Amino acid sequence: MIFSVALVATALLPLAFSHPLEKRQNALPSVNSPTDESVLQLALYLENLERSLYTGGFENFTDAEYTAQGFPPGFRENVGVIAAHEVVHAETISNILSNAGFTPVPPCTYKFPYNDPTSFVGLANMITSVGIGAYLGGGSLLTDDPALLTAASSILTVESRHDSYLRAGIGASPFPTNFDTALTAVFAYNLAQMFIDHCPQQLPITILPKLTFIAPAPPPNLQPPTPAGTILRFTYDPSTFFVDVDPNAPLYIGLLNMVTNVTFVETTSCGDGCVDAPVPEGAAGVAFAVLSTFNGGLNGNQLSEFGTLAGPAEVVLS
Repeated sequence: MIFSVALVATALLPLAFSHPLEKRQNALPSVNSPTDESVLQLALYLENLERSLYTGGFENFTDAEYTAQGFPPGFRENVGVIAAHEVVHAETISNILSNAGFTPVPPCTYKFPYNDPTSFVGLANMITSVGIGAYLGGGSLLTDDPALLTAASSILTVESRHDSYLRAGIGASPFPTNFDTALTAVFAYNLAQMFIDHCPQQLPITILPKLTFIAPAPPPNLQPPTPAGTILRFTYDPSTFFVDVDPNAPLYIGLLNMVTNVTFVETTSCGDGCVDAPVPEGAAGVAFAVLSTFNGGLNGNQLSEFGTLAGPAEVVLS
């Protein structure tokens, strides 16, 4: 069963939260450049996605359904608290943009492939990891107003707490890696597309050919971690590539994970539009894979700009 949750403006009735920025508009950070605006519009795009996701996780299941699947007492209520946080995050970013004279990107309608509390939490871990990566990647671009960087950073830390709580709820490590993984705007935006049903307005960001992670699926509690050497399988459609590729040319998976440079591993074919690649040593947590003809020498920004044939695909390793 796939829930399609339309984003609504009504607040979650059992939850109360304040909107301090509405009372002191002069405290809003400034937006002084097109780069500032583009970072904030993407952040809002992802916050709207998370708001709908967590609202559905709260409204679609009962306390008893969460408890029956092994979640601790109060877990559903805290999912609702997270949903309320996402409302405030989205409204705050909208206020910052509006105060600076920009029109905030409107919410979309979404499709989320979960059918019970456990699959919801697994999906929430994946989507929240994309949001964390987008804030990490976008933060370095917010150089015009220190207050704007502080505001974005304060959202990032709360998002990380959300993800740690969710992971602990399914019995996974709340902190599986030494570092989180930064994402470019192109990569974060593309990762969000699989959950979009319809958008009244999309962002002016390139949509890349799709790379789909097929196997292996991680266990529900993400334990034990996926060991190095485990074969990952991906599918893609070569007819969608932006460039011509020699059918006999070697292909590589570039794996973005933590703060190191991209790790490239050579693939083996498993049929037309299908490749296998091993998990490299040291990879853990949530990683992001792209298909490339490059076998090294590119960082995440370069891979995003010109080195990706298809992707990214999100791979949960632990």
